[in-house]
Amino acid sequence: SGDSSSGPQPTSKRKRNLPGNPDPDAEVIALSPTTLLATNRFVCEICNKGFQRDQNLQLHRRGHNLPWKLRQRSTKEVKKRVYICPETSCIHHDPCRALGDLTGIKKHFCRKHGEKKWKCDKCSKKYAVQSDWKAHSKICGTREYRCGCGTTFSRKDSFMTHKAFCDVLAEENEREPPPPPPPILNEDNTTEAVSSPPSSEATIPTVPPLIP
Repeated sequence: SGDSSSGPQPTSKRKRNLPGNPDPDAEVIALSPTTLLATNRFVCEICNKGFQRDQNLQLHRRGHNLPWKLRQRSTKEVKKRVYICPETSCIHHDPCRALGDLTGIKKHFCRKHGEKKWKCDKCSKKYAVQSDWKAHSKICGTREYRCGCGTTFSRKDSFMTHKAFCDVLAEENEREPPPPPPPILNEDNTTEAVSSPPSSEATIPTVPPLIP
């Protein structure tokens, strides 16, 4: 039968959702870059250590035997909060793509729009988030990536760049015809003509013309 519907139908590849798909009823909070990156909004009066949340400061005050009080949650349902990126050109500036926690939006802003001030001493790679720099420093130089040509790399990005070039070069070499054989030299160092292989077809003798 010519019915093609009975055969397997091609499945469409599912696209990955972009990060940030908050509850539409959540409270959207927009912080300035200064407020977002501030680390000392709540300062301890004993040691001058700063905290980004008052709750963290209250817990810290216990170590100094100071009066402390945690904010109690009310019996009412706490409304969810989402945070948008301060960068207006960023996709996460849209409330529909806001991130759901303060730490997440802070790291996003630093990674995508902040200054990369943390530098690896081994490979000179820079990071904008200190935790990313620390994680990289622990494994930098300990992993080895080996290409089929024998070259080794300690960084995956350098290995991938080299491998892509190496694969293209190998494909080009496969397409090129083999080089011609070198000439054969006689005893007097003169070039000898290379005889062509005999033809598989029979040689037809030439018949001389008839003389009347």
